Amino acid sequence: MRRTPRFRRPGPRRAVAAALLAGLFAAGCGLVSGSAMTDNVRPGPNAGYPDRPLTGAQLTVTSKEFTEQIVLGQIMGLVFQAAGAKVIDKTSIQGSIGAREAVKSGTADAAYEYTGTGWITYLGHTKPVVDPQEQWRVVRDEDRKNGLVWLPPSKLNNTYALALNPANQKKLGVHTLSDVAALSHKNPGAVTLCVENEFATRNDGLPGMARAYGMQVPSGNVRKMTGGVVYTETKKGTCALGEVFTTDGRIKAMNLQVLADDKHFFPNYNVAPEINAASLKKYPAMAEVLAPVTRALNNTVAQELNRKVDVDGEDPHQVAKVWLLREGFIREG
Repeated sequence: MRRTPRFRRPGPRRAVAAALLAGLFAAGCGLVSGSAMTDNVRPGPNAGYPDRPLTGAQLTVTSKEFTEQIVLGQIMGLVFQAAGAKVIDKTSIQGSIGAREAVKSGTADAAYEYTGTGWITYLGHTKPVVDPQEQWRVVRDEDRKNGLVWLPPSKLNNTYALALNPANQKKLGVHTLSDVAALSHKNPGAVTLCVENEFATRNDGLPGMARAYGMQVPSGNVRKMTGGVVYTETKKGTCALGEVFTTDGRIKAMNLQVLADDKHFFPNYNVAPEINAASLKKYPAMAEVLAPVTRALNNTVAQELNRKVDVDGEDPHQVAKVWLLREGFIREG
């Protein structure tokens, strides 16, 4: 479940790749062949609109290739379909740039995207905005020139965190990252970390976090491994603390306890609909039908849906559909 690396400006190779992708999409040649969604669904009792305002529209939805993004893409497609649109599914495009360029060029009409990714990766800023709503607002305002509209964000914030198992939390008595910093001065040997290689070197990862909180973590206390192994080793207690993503379904499945980022170091990655401006002008009801669904998304929901796919092995489309049915946003028939 990796996103495009944060706090990195695109280098020459990335710029060339982005230009090539933009050209491919502008030429109508997508990197992922789409297929039509065929579910027989209509607006549910909590949809917020009584009719089918997108009747006659043909809309293409896209997403990046990791679990959460695929599920969100399926949610968006099903909502559009329930509102009367014919929906083409182009979810699971490799990399952030591909999905972004699809919406920007009009090859796709909409996707769920992260505000932090928009601000840092796409718009080239290096300093995140602390307030989540303000982070969305500045992205919305600056991205207008690119022909993109960012609809209001959800509370779903897929960012970094440190977590530990209940036994270690009880033993160490830590609940916040400031607690970890204090412990690192009092008992440096107690602060051992399992992290991905990238997190160990990124400015928005371990080095930046250590500076922001004044943590003293000896290099010998840091164990580097792949993302999935971090979760299992943290659960076992091989390391006292592990690097996690706040919406990962394995957090709840493994009963890991997430520590509060009490100094708000990690950027906000709230998910919001990113819409092609021309598409929204043609079909303004897209905003209306997405609004209640986006408001319902939060980290607890994301963890549940991600767990069903990553831990239980369920199909992302079915996971999205069952959630929308349960919440009353769509109904069968």
